[in-house]
Amino acid sequence: MQVPLLDLRAQYAPLKPAIMAAFEEISDSQRFILGPKVEEFEKEMAAYCRTAGAVGVSSGSDALIISLMAEGIGRGDEVITSPFTFFATVGAIVRVGATPVFADIDPVTFNIDPAAIAQKITPRTKAIIPVHLFGQAADMDPIMQLAEQHGLVVIEDACQAIGAEYKGRRVGSIGTYGAFSFFPSKNLGCFGDGGAVSCNDIERVKKLKIFRNHGQSSTYFHEYVGGNFRIDALQAAILSIKLKQLDSWSEARQRNAADYRQRFAAAGLTGMVKLPQEAAYPVRHIYNQFCIRVAGGKRDALKQFLGEHEVGCAVYYPLSLHLQPCFKALGGKPGDYPVSEQVSQEIMALPIYGETTPEQRQYVVDTIAAFFAK
Repeated sequence: MQVPLLDLRAQYAPLKPAIMAAFEEISDSQRFILGPKVEEFEKEMAAYCRTAGAVGVSSGSDALIISLMAEGIGRGDEVITSPFTFFATVGAIVRVGATPVFADIDPVTFNIDPAAIAQKITPRTKAIIPVHLFGQAADMDPIMQLAEQHGLVVIEDACQAIGAEYKGRRVGSIGTYGAFSFFPSKNLGCFGDGGAVSCNDIERVKKLKIFRNHGQSSTYFHEYVGGNFRIDALQAAILSIKLKQLDSWSEARQRNAADYRQRFAAAGLTGMVKLPQEAAYPVRHIYNQFCIRVAGGKRDALKQFLGEHEVGCAVYYPLSLHLQPCFKALGGKPGDYPVSEQVSQEIMALPIYGETTPEQRQYVVDTIAAFFAK
């Protein structure tokens, strides 16, 4: 049996007629950049996130960058974030000239630890970027309390977490901004790169729309030095079609996660691998990833074994960001963020997409059981 880490073809098949019609409509109109399809999706996105507005942009990475730019964050400023996240979170901070400051993660959720944030705030701190990793919300109430106390901007990195909730509130609606990615592998993915920024402040929404188009307040009149952060009309049209199915896809991932837990328990594996846990505070986890932990230095051997038996898996992420070569100038060293470093040596993602079959999930569990039985 083959179980790929992700297979989007089954998701695409029933949507193909609507997507092809959108292709044809946009091709006939020849309106490829911004325009009514983007405006339509932005309204739908804002309604879904329960925010006053949303701005379509070119990628999740650019969603982070444009949020920092709109706040004037740059050289001499510090931004606190997690060392255990995709590179773009920290890359965006460096790209605008600011200095990333890391705070270690919670060992249960893998999200940034609010207590660790509090220890890193200085007079140079201007923002916090909490990451809602793998589809589970960070603990936002204490983060927002710290931000209010110190006058800080909060940019939620929700690139893996569209539709996730924290105490009944949608991610992206709690902080100053929410950054989303529509990379094809996300729960809501387009046909290439795309992203969005959610925001509850209409004046900030207006500013973001100026920044995404080279800072133009009107044609050839530039109020700011912005960037080319525009989303394509075609991507927006595809996202509008897929957004209507998003909750059912996320619910299928939740069911699959529950099913995995039952199958791991039945196989007697819960003492050999640590399954992902949901936070103690109320959350809606949308399982962009289903990440197990494998202790005892066995993770890489298990990954190889799964690959040999045609089970897709991946390591998110193998190196804590403070140890990445490109951030050497920040002075990070082994031992600085022990939870992040330990998790990076143990974590591994298994197939969780909604279209996996019970037989495929059983095969994943059986293959892991066979590895430990060797």
